[in-house]
Amino acid sequence: MGQAAAKGRDAEIVLSVQNVKKQIGKRLIIKGISFDVKAGEIFGFLGPNGSGKTTTIRMLVDLIRPTEGSIAICGYDVQKEHDEALQYVGCIVENPELYPYLSGWENLEHFARMLPGITEERIHEVVEIVGMDHRIHDKVKTYSLGMRQRLGIAQALLNDPKLLILDEPTNGLDPQGIKELREFIRRLAEQGLSLFVSSHLLSEIQQMCDRVAIISHGEVIRVGEVSALIDESVSTVVWRVLPAEPALSILHAEEDVKVLSLGETEQANTGEARPGELAADRIVTEMNPERIPALSGRMVDCGVQLYGIELKHPTLEDLFLKLTEGERIG
Repeated sequence: MGQAAAKGRDAEIVLSVQNVKKQIGKRLIIKGISFDVKAGEIFGFLGPNGSGKTTTIRMLVDLIRPTEGSIAICGYDVQKEHDEALQYVGCIVENPELYPYLSGWENLEHFARMLPGITEERIHEVVEIVGMDHRIHDKVKTYSLGMRQRLGIAQALLNDPKLLILDEPTNGLDPQGIKELREFIRRLAEQGLSLFVSSHLLSEIQQMCDRVAIISHGEVIRVGEVSALIDESVSTVVWRVLPAEPALSILHAEEDVKVLSLGETEQANTGEARPGELAADRIVTEMNPERIPALSGRMVDCGVQLYGIELKHPTLEDLFLKLTEGERIG
């Protein structure tokens, strides 16, 4: 392959999306999105149904063309250098297309014929990568959904891509299947493969991905490391106090504390409280948890009885809802 292969290998940025727009008729579907996917990382593409995820993926693999902007894979422009760019990509959009009355091996042989230079040795390699040695000669109709997903990934890996694109890979899987797929995707990344994972499942993106782009109404509203984005979010602190008035006065006086609600404790409402909690009020705040010791000390000094302080760490879901002003996922 010579120079072309070297260009692909040397690219630290495996996927580069720059100011991409897609207009259909008079409607702007994708509104100038930009992000990069680095070598060896799992990159999450998070957004609700209808946010533009699948349209973006179709542009990444040149099934549809952007109205403006550029997409490059391993340094090659997807539109101008189609064949060179797409040789580095494996992609599964929604459920993999498989032949149920053929065995897993026969499916892989069929797809290998469509690609140049795929040997029987390479088929053996991808079967081993996805851990299907013991079932690869069984008919696909006997496979579980998780096994079909693995066979689809094996198919996408036949051409030894640098980038694997998975659109909603956990759809329909049971909790065990999701866990196994998550661990498998992590192993692929450890071997140097870059993965672009589209999903509306916030918890899965949070557990699976290194970085994430959050898309809403065709716009990427935030890109960053999952841990850093969560750290940016404000924690929720629930105070159970008696009486509430002086505690509220102390909390309202702090500029960096936001009081969200005041009411009786959940335990009081359900009748499951421990002795002493029935009469306590529940104050829900957004604040930096480092302020808890100082504020609780001031409350005690003012005669407030503290029956409990509950810290709820922010999640990717909290960040998404805040950024999109409550837009729901799924």
